[in-house]
Amino acid sequence: MNNKIAHLKAEVDEILKENILPYWMNNMLDKENGGFLGRITGDEVIKRDAPKGAVLNARILWTHAAAYRVYKDKTYLKVATRAKDYLLDYFYDEEHAGIYWLVDYKGDPIETKKQIYAQGFAIYGLSEYYRATQDEEALKYAIKLYKIIESHSFDRENNGYLEAFTQDWQVIEDMRLSEKDENVQKTMNTHLHILEPYTNLYRIWKDDSLKKQLTNLINLFLERFIDKESNHLNLFFDTNWNSKSEIISYGHDIEASWLIYEAALVLNEVEILEKVKKVVPFIVKAAEEGLQSDGSLIYEKSYQTGEIDMERHWWVQAEAVIGFINHYQYYNDEHSLNLALDCWEYIKGNLIDWQNGEWFWSVYADGSVNRKDDKAGIWKCPYHNGRMCLEIIERF
Repeated sequence: MNNKIAHLKAEVDEILKENILPYWMNNMLDKENGGFLGRITGDEVIKRDAPKGAVLNARILWTHAAAYRVYKDKTYLKVATRAKDYLLDYFYDEEHAGIYWLVDYKGDPIETKKQIYAQGFAIYGLSEYYRATQDEEALKYAIKLYKIIESHSFDRENNGYLEAFTQDWQVIEDMRLSEKDENVQKTMNTHLHILEPYTNLYRIWKDDSLKKQLTNLINLFLERFIDKESNHLNLFFDTNWNSKSEIISYGHDIEASWLIYEAALVLNEVEILEKVKKVVPFIVKAAEEGLQSDGSLIYEKSYQTGEIDMERHWWVQAEAVIGFINHYQYYNDEHSLNLALDCWEYIKGNLIDWQNGEWFWSVYADGSVNRKDDKAGIWKCPYHNGRMCLEIIERF
């Protein structure tokens, strides 16, 4: 292991154990109502009556299960088990199957739509819990959710996965994952977060149908999502794969570059891996367009207007570090290692909250810290930054 990597590994190990994980274990347990609190503001104000999101719960589950698997520390297992139990007891819809989007602070469902993105994260968390503990219930529900996605969301006519459904799996008018998304039938983001859990599930459940669908997902990325001219990812599509994208998302570019590679490695099919190997450097190169002289990766750019969003989001920086590390590791590209290290320096100097723990949501273009957006919440979870640390620790 070279010295740069050894130093990086030591630093992320410390950040994970001293800065990220303790924040969630010390501040987010809902001791009154079970599970985890729904929100802590950017100013560290705990909102005890905030709704609880499925994605937050599933990502807490994934992160702590993965931390337990790597470190064998029982305190992480305790949090992971709490997350698994709460997910199955309160978010799982026994009547219609699948995972609710939101429950209130007491655990009663308030937004019962079935967003496929959330089903994917539940599989991701449950499959990781099984990897760490061999818990059969977690595996059973992960497989159940996989079959639910396949029976309701997979588009047998046009390929790909439809975004969202009502509680009882009927057509839904508003399919958007968040207010900033386009209301379309298919998105790159949801497909990426089906690819990721299907990869993790295939690690522990070598099922033929899953293998086929994981292969199909990798091919969809190579054939549909990667723009043939720019090598950026197209984000939004209608049912028939007409692109509705107007945005370049640099964070998704770099995140996809390593998740597609990981999927191909786990699938372990020579032909697919060769195809992926050829394409990944082009995605990485496209993502590099968003890099700044301070080492950070900016948020996004509009194809239409040329307008650039210069905000530096926590998750984008975390994914940039892994994406460039992945490119260094498998392509022996020293330049990518330096980009990862530059981005890590930016994170340390700007995004990590050294006083209260965890990372800030983002840094604005003028260099000031964003305290307006959550420290913990429906979208602000320990998984991007926690996973970045775990990836580096496990890879080297």
